[in-house]
Amino acid sequence: MAQTFDVPTEGNHVLEKLVERINEDVELKTYWRASNITAIERLGFNDHGPIHIKIVTRTALKMLRLLMVDGEVPDIVKSYNMKNDDAEVVVVLAAALHDIGHAVHRENHEEFSISLAPEVIKRLLKGLYPEQSVIIVMVEVLHAMISHRSDIIPLTLEAGVVRVADALDMEKGRARIPFRSGSVNIHSVSALAIDKVRVMKGEERPIRVEIQMNNSAGIYQIDELLRDKIQKSNLKDKITVVVLVPKEETSIIQELKF
Repeated sequence: MAQTFDVPTEGNHVLEKLVERINEDVELKTYWRASNITAIERLGFNDHGPIHIKIVTRTALKMLRLLMVDGEVPDIVKSYNMKNDDAEVVVVLAAALHDIGHAVHRENHEEFSISLAPEVIKRLLKGLYPEQSVIIVMVEVLHAMISHRSDIIPLTLEAGVVRVADALDMEKGRARIPFRSGSVNIHSVSALAIDKVRVMKGEERPIRVEIQMNNSAGIYQIDELLRDKIQKSNLKDKITVVVLVPKEETSIIQELKF
């Protein structure tokens, strides 16, 4: 619970105030804690609490900014004549709230998340926008949240970056919890094969994602999970994924008995 929620606000004053409010919000921080109780303690999964939230938020915000620098127009700007700064608020709120439904249950957590979120969103935005704009931001946040579900296609740029950023939280330190708890399977082994994920400005496409692996088992994470998230987003033509595997691979397990 001591984990500080911080993102580079880069002069976005509404975002600065939002980040302050998130750090002071007992309800939201309790949802994050309860989500980890479900994910880690009851199911033996990896973290879905404040560290995951911070990683996803910072990645999503970085991707959005790279796209905007490249000339992409966020949908809250296109549809409602709002500003790029408001798109950043949508992405940060959606990333902060997308997994709170784990506090209820892992199954259908996306639906539980959007059920719990509206009152939190309205409280966090109170006084930062006129009432009508609060509702607009809220529905855009809810769309981005539900769009991280595997079978839902994002309809906005903001939703697309949240969906992909969620899938990019895959560095090996994030997989150690289920591995140490005895979940030695293709999911945990392949996740441990990924050393580093870097998001940067691309050349042919606006975003370049470099994934450094220590063992080719990590291809499972890329091919079965990340590829699907990107292909079923609206960003598949905006992202280049480069996977780097060393010539000499690291051993992850010595033997497997069952």
